[in-house]
Amino acid sequence: MPTEASANYFNFLKSSKSRVQFVLQQQDGAAPMGKSPRAAGGPGEERRGRGARPARVPLLYPSPSQPSPARPGPARPSSAASSGPAAAMSGPGGRAALALLLLLGLPGLPHARPRYEPTWGSLDARPLPAWFDEAKFGVFIHWGVFSVPSFGSEWFWWYWQKEKREPYVKFMDANYPPGFSYEDFGPLFTAEFFDPNQWADILKASGAKYVVLTSKHHEGFTLWGSKYSWNWNAVDVGPKRDLVAELATSVKNRTDLHFGLYHSLFEWFNPLFLEDATNAFNTSKFPTSKSLPELYEIVTKYQPEIIWSDGDGNAPDTYWNSTGFLAWLYNDSPVRDTVVTNDRWGAGSICAHGGFYTCSDRYNPGRLLPRKWENCMTIDRGSWGYRRDARLRDYLPIEDLVKQLVETVSCGGNLLMNIGPTHDGRIAVVFEERLRQVGSWLQVNGEAIYGTKPWRAQNDTITPGVWYTFTPKEGKVNAIFLNWPVSGILELGEPRAKAGETQVKLAGYRELLKWVALGEKGMVIALPQLTPQQMPCQWGWTLQLTDVD
Repeated sequence: MPTEASANYFNFLKSSKSRVQFVLQQQDGAAPMGKSPRAAGGPGEERRGRGARPARVPLLYPSPSQPSPARPGPARPSSAASSGPAAAMSGPGGRAALALLLLLGLPGLPHARPRYEPTWGSLDARPLPAWFDEAKFGVFIHWGVFSVPSFGSEWFWWYWQKEKREPYVKFMDANYPPGFSYEDFGPLFTAEFFDPNQWADILKASGAKYVVLTSKHHEGFTLWGSKYSWNWNAVDVGPKRDLVAELATSVKNRTDLHFGLYHSLFEWFNPLFLEDATNAFNTSKFPTSKSLPELYEIVTKYQPEIIWSDGDGNAPDTYWNSTGFLAWLYNDSPVRDTVVTNDRWGAGSICAHGGFYTCSDRYNPGRLLPRKWENCMTIDRGSWGYRRDARLRDYLPIEDLVKQLVETVSCGGNLLMNIGPTHDGRIAVVFEERLRQVGSWLQVNGEAIYGTKPWRAQNDTITPGVWYTFTPKEGKVNAIFLNWPVSGILELGEPRAKAGETQVKLAGYRELLKWVALGEKGMVIALPQLTPQQMPCQWGWTLQLTDVD
């Protein structure tokens, strides 16, 4: 009497045999079993000889002859000169190999690419490309015409013209002639010191794994020569340069960072947007003629692996046709396999829909979330863009930046740390210093950050300022402590150590550390006695724990 396992096996063979027969019939142009060629082809269909495939035959796998959406790069060879798996499957020997692969379920066949519908239910189900979670740390760059007045905030135009805040009105009255408009700042956005190679080198030194540049902020000025932003872009006005292209090229040629672009959906004072807003967004002149064409333009032209959307103007995602754009981005764009997106695609979408969640600026929940999230924050406490009126106390010290990074990664998030370059294209020294400091810290402690996963506990229950991550490849628990105890003794309440098995190592220090278990849970670790010069780093330290629960 056959067992249940053997019955399942024979059922598998029967279904596999059917699949093999079906594919071989389609390759030969033969009719399905039990039907004449005429019946198989349908009324009036003309057969063009043995081996010709009937029109619109459903295939189990994509056919090499079916064109895929065009990608940039060298042209593919014709099918007659092609090589690889597709060519290997042609001919009698290839048919036999195809049959064997189908029967055994072995790898070697192309698989149908999933298609996403323009609905949040479908789009939200798309798996986030793995590189983003592994990267952990990125740099945000806010740069635009707002960098010219460089006063108060990157929202300068809005605060001055719309809200008429007193400091902004006084600043303009004191420093610019009557009748000076915001558009007059455009030619003053010169970028004469912008060196994309230097920027790329600084980004690389920071230890960041991705960068996001503001291609267009709410002011509407594009850092590329957009044909949808006539005479209000960096190629027509100011630098007379494609700033997006230059930085993208340098980043891709000189670093291993993933390149991303921020794009504001709305524009504060665009007449088309204001008209749509007056119509309660029942008309869609602005997104169809301006915002959406720009998004398609930057994706096809620069192929960013991050689309960081922002600024919905209180309009719903249906007004922006966000789901339609994202369906194209995930299905047919040149970056469909690697691109990641955030959650700012219309009123109500933030922290609810999209690739990863941002929820709010400077979002740091301090706990593990069920979905991937990002903490976008800025080194300057008061502004995302560069401002000349900033004081030293306004810039976060490196200790705070390390703390933000550690807390964020421990809770499963990524940290996107913002800087604001000057109107003439310089990364201010204070920003460069902070980025290089983070990079030097990551050189020692990067194994506790990159490619890690949240552990069962995010922070310690006994000692404050201790955060945990887990390195799956080595099976290590990383305990990152932000304060070096004066006593030289660190007590941890969460790890369950194993006598004779658990090892403790300080990142950047060669020798193993001594420890004592605190019953079933917890351990006390003796830190090495080091001078400041002997310290592996200055602002936070990592204990690597092996064989702990």
